[in-house]
This record gives sequence, C-alpha cells and structure tokens, in this order.
Amino acid sequence: MEANILTSVVLPLSLAIIMLGMGTTLMVADFKRVFIYPKAVAIGIIGQILILPLVGFAFASLFALKPEYAVGLMVLVACAGGATSNLIVYLAKGDVALSVTLTAISSCVTVISIPFIINFALHHFMGASNETSLPIGTTNMKLFALTLLPVMMGMFVRHNFTHFSVRLEKPVNRFASLLFVLIVLSIMYQERDGLVDTLITAGPVAYGLNLATMLLGFSAARLFKLNQQQSIAISIEVGVQNSATGIFIATVMLNNAEIAIIPAVYSLFMFLNAGLLIGVMQVYMQRTPTLKRIF
Repeated sequence: MEANILTSVVLPLSLAIIMLGMGTTLMVADFKRVFIYPKAVAIGIIGQILILPLVGFAFASLFALKPEYAVGLMVLVACAGGATSNLIVYLAKGDVALSVTLTAISSCVTVISIPFIINFALHHFMGASNETSLPIGTTNMKLFALTLLPVMMGMFVRHNFTHFSVRLEKPVNRFASLLFVLIVLSIMYQERDGLVDTLITAGPVAYGLNLATMLLGFSAARLFKLNQQQSIAISIEVGVQNSATGIFIATVMLNNAEIAIIPAVYSLFMFLNAGLLIGVMQVYMQRTPTLKRIF
C-alpha cells in the first residue's frame, strides 16, 4: 500500500474510527461530572490545554530540535487526551470516570485550540508566513468532522443502542489500533534512511516529554489534595497525548512526514511509561487492601 493512500485514506479513517469507538464509551453524564468534581476537572483541563503546550514549547526550545521536529512536538502537545488514556487509567487503577470526563471535554476544546497552537509553532520554529499557516476555520471544520463528529455519533449509538455499542467497543478499538500501528510503521519506513539518527534525536525528547508531563500532572493533583485515583487519572490525561490526531495533522494537513516523526516516536515511548506506571500501581494495590487510602 502506497504511503499517499495510507495518509490520505487509511489515517483519516483510523482516526475517525478511534474517535467513534471513544464516543461509544461516553454518556451525557460524563459531561455533568464537571459539577461533581469541579476542582479535579479544572486541574486536568488546565494541565491539558494550557500547561501541556507550555511544557512542549520549553522542550522544543531547550533541546534545540530541528524546526520540523520542534513543530512536531508542538503538534503533539496540542492534541491532548484520547481514547488510549482512558484504557491506561483503567489498567493503572485510576479514576476512570474522571479520565473519561477530561477526555470528553478536551476533545471539544482542542478542536478550536489546535490550529492556533500549531500556527504559532510554524511561525516561531519554521518562519512560516500567513499563507502557509493552517486556515483556522477550515482546520476547525476538518478536525470537527474527523474527531468530534465521530465522538457524537458514538455517544448517539451508546445512548440509543447500549447493548450493541458495548459489543461493538472492543472490535472497533482493535481495528482502529491496527490501522494506527500501520500508519506509525509507514512513517518509520518513509524515514528508514535516517531512522537510527531520528530515534537518537527525537527519542529522548519524546520520552522526556511523556515522563515530565505525567509527573507534572500527578504533582499538581497531589498539590491540590486530590486523592490517589484522581491523581493517577490526571497524570495520565496530561501525560498521554492523542498521537493519532497529531500524525493526521502532520501528514495530511501540513503534508510533512518529518513533522509526524515526533508523534510517531512518542507513541512508542508513551506505552513504555504507561506500562511502568501500571506495573507500579498493580504492585501497590496488592499491598494496599483498600482504594480509600489517601496519601
């Protein structure tokens, strides 16, 4: 399968399916939790929408990345949340309800915020002109069509055909994950000539960003005296980005495979850190007989 078909057809399709699958796990009640856990939701959203881009900008500037990689890093931090974070929170014994709520809200907000963050990155790191920037309105509409609209459709299915949506959830997520892996491998193949150098350059930055933002999210939650489960959820929601959307923006909207390298490499390290966190929490839970412990 040719790379242009992967990026122009398979990638948008996989992104839409991923978001559709996420939508089937959401209910209107997830948005109402803003009023039940206002402090936890506020900390999580501020971390995702405001703090995360600032940390990404600091990493892109301090590590002296090549312009395309710096923009790729900013594309990544603009795409907060995602369906993967909810699964990781569940496996790490975090507050799944809070995680789902943060994912739902951030999915709505980032449709608007993404083009502004990316255009800033294009101007700052690549010296892009207004003519080569992402058109705000058109970009918002494309992101809405491929992210928010499938989520809304998934919620509609969940509300009206609950049993069907529960049965559909696993096969849809598996199929979407398979397509996404295919995209990541395709990008790696396109950059195969300099893959080793790319991993040496981009790998530590991607890993460090994921680790730093997870620790930052957890620390902020503990600073504001949230409980253990809420802190885990915020840590993962702030630290785990929607790399599928980032790769879509880089390859389709910006038509630049080099910009997609950081989101692609990040996908590998994201699961490494998440796996470590899950392992730590599994051991901790075995030694702690109750989830009510607050430290």
